[in-house]
Amino acid sequence: MTTYNAVVLDDTLVSCLEARLGQLLRAGRTDTLTLEGRFKITRISAALSGRPGPAPRAILMSGLQGAGKTTLARALEGAGFRRLCPDEEMFRRYGHYGRDFPRGQFRIREAPVLKDVALELQELLAAGHDAVVDHGFWTREERAQWAATAIEAGGEPVLIYLPVPHEVRWERIRKRNAKSLVDPNSIEFSEEDLLRHAGRFCPPTDDEPHIVYDGHPENVLAELRRARPSTDGSRH
Repeated sequence: MTTYNAVVLDDTLVSCLEARLGQLLRAGRTDTLTLEGRFKITRISAALSGRPGPAPRAILMSGLQGAGKTTLARALEGAGFRRLCPDEEMFRRYGHYGRDFPRGQFRIREAPVLKDVALELQELLAAGHDAVVDHGFWTREERAQWAATAIEAGGEPVLIYLPVPHEVRWERIRKRNAKSLVDPNSIEFSEEDLLRHAGRFCPPTDDEPHIVYDGHPENVLAELRRARPSTDGSRH
């Protein structure tokens, strides 16, 4: 992915950037612009306006319950990323899932929470902060929507896929269920729930660039640093 780090752009580079920007804008008018293209428009515009440099990153995760999303998100938070967690906001607003409100109302109540989290994500990115959304993003459509949300705020979406076998996830969830009344990140699920949800999960494909999580947060952090060698992986 292209970044523009020069503080002063010479005439030749300006001409190249303007030409590329024109191509991207024409693609936008014919509905052939990709998410990558939208990101490049933001970065080129920033460079031409005298605000070059790497864009703040929005880490989006794709994984089922028990895949390790919160563990990874907290590790990224420790490295300087701002962590946004819809489940924690759900717990704060509505209480325990299945006790304080019916299980069948989860999606209805989650919708405004996700909308507010998306707005907060954009605010953080616009202010120059790296952020991580502690959420699963099961479908390609969800991932595309949130990537677009990040790009519109001048951010760079980075997708991380957390593939974990059912048996491992169920063992984690089984232990976690005991804390469901007090821990917003321990929503209670049965094994039947997990199997049903797995049937609705669409993992990222090769045409969705992503990092595969191997269970070690330090490896993700190392990969993020390799992709952004001019920074230390954190923004404050």
